[in-house]
Amino acid sequence: MAQYGKVYKDAAEKDKRFQIFKNNVHFIESFNEAGDKPFNLSINKFADLHNEEYKALKVEIATETSFRYDSVSVTDIPATMDWSKRGAVTPIKDQGTCLSCWAFSTVATIESLHQIATSELVSLSEQELVDCVKGDSEGCYGGYVEDAYEFITKKGGIASETYYPYKGVNKTCKVKKETQVVARIKGYEKVPGYSEKALLKAVAHQPVSVGVEAGGSAFQFYSSGIFTGKCGIDTNHRITLVGYGKAGDGTKYWLVKNSWGTEWGEKGYIRMKRDIRAKEGLCGIAIGSYYPIA
Repeated sequence: MAQYGKVYKDAAEKDKRFQIFKNNVHFIESFNEAGDKPFNLSINKFADLHNEEYKALKVEIATETSFRYDSVSVTDIPATMDWSKRGAVTPIKDQGTCLSCWAFSTVATIESLHQIATSELVSLSEQELVDCVKGDSEGCYGGYVEDAYEFITKKGGIASETYYPYKGVNKTCKVKKETQVVARIKGYEKVPGYSEKALLKAVAHQPVSVGVEAGGSAFQFYSSGIFTGKCGIDTNHRITLVGYGKAGDGTKYWLVKNSWGTEWGEKGYIRMKRDIRAKEGLCGIAIGSYYPIA
């Protein structure tokens, strides 16, 4: 685990983590050798954690606004979409051990909306949200995208990552009237729940913040391919939907940006199976989705 910068307090802790690591390696190798899933797992920064410890790193997300894309016909949207290839997605970031996925997903959607509107891609500040968003949100102890969007709307915008850099811990809010603002929104809207078709309409126009149940070992060690589960629908992690497509074998998928660094998944991204029978979508991806409006 040295490559991930892991340091343990003593020899006993190091031995404990090594045993967990070996168990996880066995799980990953057995999963991949079975070859019965269209995706693979690999060692990553979570490999020295029990699955229960990994689950504890997640924050439960609560699940009406209008939906501006309701009248859009599915036949009128592109067959595939990848906002990262259109230059509207910033590089993969890493939230660290702070439970700030809600802030990263909020920021990612605003970064993209700002680029779509202005052709300027700017990395925005997650730390401003961690420090300053109140309501039911508690920074590194978890939060809600709704609170974040409302804060940014009322404040008049959000600062850049350069101006207000990420620390990964709760700090004192530095926002004042003169705080630099580089991107503004007028509010946010919720995608109608339990409808992958509605989600498709939204993502065809802009990236969307979605919640998923990410507590399973398969999600923890996802490495490549189209993820098909196993997972529930008790959403506990915020990620950003940045596109959709279809694999060579015809499998439809969502293209999702995570905030766990580039060592996880497909260089920080995960492809998740789309258009499944369950109306809530894979891992609950279609339950509670939001996007900002400018």
